[in-house]
Amino acid sequence: MEKEFTKRNIRIGTRASLLALAQSNWIKDRIESKYPHCAVELVKIITKGDKIVDVPLAKVGGKGLFVKEIEEALLSDEVDIAVHSMKDVPAELPAGLHIGIITERENPFDAFIATQAKTWAAMPPGARVGTSSLRRKAQLARLRPDLKIEDLRGNLDTRLRKLDEGRYDAIILAAAGLNRLKLSHRAGLCFTAAEMLPAVAQGAVGIELRREDDQLRQMLSFMEHRPTTLAVQAERSYLKRLKGGCQVPLAGFATLDDKGQILTITGLIVSINGDQQVRASKTGTVENAARIGLDLAEELLAKGGRAILAEVYGKAIK
Repeated sequence: MEKEFTKRNIRIGTRASLLALAQSNWIKDRIESKYPHCAVELVKIITKGDKIVDVPLAKVGGKGLFVKEIEEALLSDEVDIAVHSMKDVPAELPAGLHIGIITERENPFDAFIATQAKTWAAMPPGARVGTSSLRRKAQLARLRPDLKIEDLRGNLDTRLRKLDEGRYDAIILAAAGLNRLKLSHRAGLCFTAAEMLPAVAQGAVGIELRREDDQLRQMLSFMEHRPTTLAVQAERSYLKRLKGGCQVPLAGFATLDDKGQILTITGLIVSINGDQQVRASKTGTVENAARIGLDLAEELLAKGGRAILAEVYGKAIK
C-alpha cells in the first residue's frame, strides 16, 4: 500500500526566467497530479546571475550564481524545495541541503542555431557565433578556428531575440532548454559528443531540499530517474575533483548501458583558446558511479589537465 503523506502545501523556489518557470511548473504539475490534495506554489527568486547580464559569467565567478539566493531561501524556510538545472548547481552544496531528486534527463547536447546555415560546418569564415560558455567557446575554437566567437548573455529567450535581431550569425544553446520551451524547431543539428562534449549534468533537473525533510523527499521520490541519477552522480564527482563550475572549460558526460549496469563517463579539459585538450573515458559498474567520475578526473589531471586548469584558475590543483 502506498504511503500516505499529509503535507498539503509545497513552496517551490525558482528563478523567474521562462525556462526556470517551465521546469518548475512541470514539477508543480507532476506533484499536484500525484497528490490532488496538495497545493503547490511557485516562489520567484532573483539570483545574482539574473542581475548581471552584461558581463561574462566567467569574470564574475561561475559557481552558484544561479542558485545561492534560492538556497538561502531554503535554509531560512521561505521555500520547501528548489528546482534547478543541474548544470548550474555547484559541486559543493551548503550544509543542511542536498539534491534529493533528479528527474529523467532531457537531450543533454548543445544545439546550433543560425539565421541561415544548418550546421556549424556550413558557417562561412568569420561568421559571428554567440556564447558566453568557456566550454563551448574552447571546443568550437578547435572545430572552427576561423569563426568569430563573441560573448552572449541573457536568458534563453533573450539570446534567441539577439540572434533574430542580427547581432550574431549563430548561437549555441542547450537543446534541453529549447525542448522544454517547445522551441526545438529553432535548432539546426545538435553537436555530437565527439564534436562538443556537454557540460556536467546538462539536461538534468534536480530538486534540492533540506536534509531534515526526509518525509518530503520520500513524497517526491516518484519523480526520481535512476539512470539519470547515477550518470549525474558520476559527472558531479568528476566536477568536484576538478573544482569546476559551469563556466570552466571542462566537460563531462556519462551514460549507462542498455541493462543499466555499466556506466561510461567521458571527460574533457580544454584550454580557453582551444589549442590544448585532454580527453579520456572510464567505465565501471553503476555501484561505483562516484568513484568512476573521480578516477576519470585524476587521469585527466595527470595527462595535462592540471596545467590547463592552473592557467584558468591562476593556481595549481593539488
